[in-house]
Amino acid sequence: MCLKRVHYDNFTLIYFLQITGILNNVFKLQKTPKKTRLKLYNTLALPVLLYGSESWTIKARDARRITAAVMTYMRRTAEYTWTDHKTNTQIAKEFKITAILDKLQEYKRNWIHHVNRMPRNRLPRVMKQYFPSGRRNNGRPLKRLVDT
Repeated sequence: MCLKRVHYDNFTLIYFLQITGILNNVFKLQKTPKKTRLKLYNTLALPVLLYGSESWTIKARDARRITAAVMTYMRRTAEYTWTDHKTNTQIAKEFKITAILDKLQEYKRNWIHHVNRMPRNRLPRVMKQYFPSGRRNNGRPLKRLVDT
């Protein structure tokens, strides 16, 4: 299987799905404990999904897709099917994991704090404070890093 990084709406969601698919195929449910599968998820799959997430602009559709991808792996690890009527929050409580969107917001917060600690002449700090001068074009205003 070819593991290349495929970007979908600024996400590496397809790559994440490939990694979790490989984890599911190599580490079978019957042979691998849930604790081990959760550690594999935290060390292999989660960093792939969250790489570069500090600069993402998350829309509602994107948030649903990210959450669905993560919960698909968790549901399979917990050995639940869709007909078992277990909600995502119940599965998250069972594994004691935080929501992926909360982790994503934490990454963004940490990045903004990091940029604020930089010297004023560093490019990320300058870009955070940047406002264009002159007349605006017609249409929606451009987004700044703070607005994402």
